[in-house]
Amino acid sequence: MLQSVASLRSETAGLDLFEEIDRLKKEKNAIVLAHYYQDSDIQDIADYIGDSLGLSQQAASTNADMIVFAGVHFMAETAKILCPQKKVVIPDLRAGCSLADSCPPDRFKAFCDAHPDHIVISYINCTAAIKALTDIVCTSSNAVQIVNSLPADTKIIFAPDKNLGRYVIQQTGRNMVLWDGACMVHEIFSREKIVKLKERHPDALVIAHPECETPVLELADFIGSTTALLNFSKSNPGNIFIVATESGILHQMVKDSPHKTFIPAPPENNCACNDCPHMKLNTLEKIYLCMKNEEPSINVEESVRIPAEKSIRRMLDISEKLGL
Repeated sequence: MLQSVASLRSETAGLDLFEEIDRLKKEKNAIVLAHYYQDSDIQDIADYIGDSLGLSQQAASTNADMIVFAGVHFMAETAKILCPQKKVVIPDLRAGCSLADSCPPDRFKAFCDAHPDHIVISYINCTAAIKALTDIVCTSSNAVQIVNSLPADTKIIFAPDKNLGRYVIQQTGRNMVLWDGACMVHEIFSREKIVKLKERHPDALVIAHPECETPVLELADFIGSTTALLNFSKSNPGNIFIVATESGILHQMVKDSPHKTFIPAPPENNCACNDCPHMKLNTLEKIYLCMKNEEPSINVEESVRIPAEKSIRRMLDISEKLGL
């Protein structure tokens, strides 16, 4: 049962949550995996922070008995798919994903059935049911390499993110069939407002995630996965960066390069739309309670898990061979 904010605060009142979470990690042999888009406090208590590829690799290799996934539902599902014998818990079951929701399994199966001679490559930001209908999973950090690893005449369905798919087409020259899905956060960045920011900060570099729409990517000095954006901001000699992705990554950017300035790319309107509302459902209180109570837990039916694991393992194997 979902708890109210007042109830959560009452149950955790007077506790040093950083100490309690650390105690529970040791007591339960648990590991906390957090995405870069989580709140800064969650990133600071995590054992591993990363993007989808890094988190998948970490989940596949951990010796922990319990995985606490501070991210969204499809990420926790991925951990359970790879580690069925382990307990996988998520702080808030409502932490979903607009992109994953844009690809219903029944409609996607019909879409694939209409292209029976195509290999299906699905971005990891999808449900376990979609992964089970997929030949090879990919992430934003390896999508181009995954596509390029296939013979040039391979017919490909790419799902569910059309913007990432268009970027991969532009990078590889492949003529892929795209599912019409998108991320609500990455679609709202304003090209016009970024141009105005560049006018005020002419030395600023625009760095963007490939889930952004093409007009925004055309402004970018660098395009890459969340980890690639972070690494670029560290290694590049520039001092001002306009960052077109979810604002949670700015915490790590500032930690790694405190002398640099990071400006979140503005959305079309005046809301805080470049904060993912699903990611931000997770809190320290919820992490503590899910570790303590070992719920909400994630379960995936074996009929779905087995084919889904096959598609993820193919990605991990290709990534390892390519040194990604």
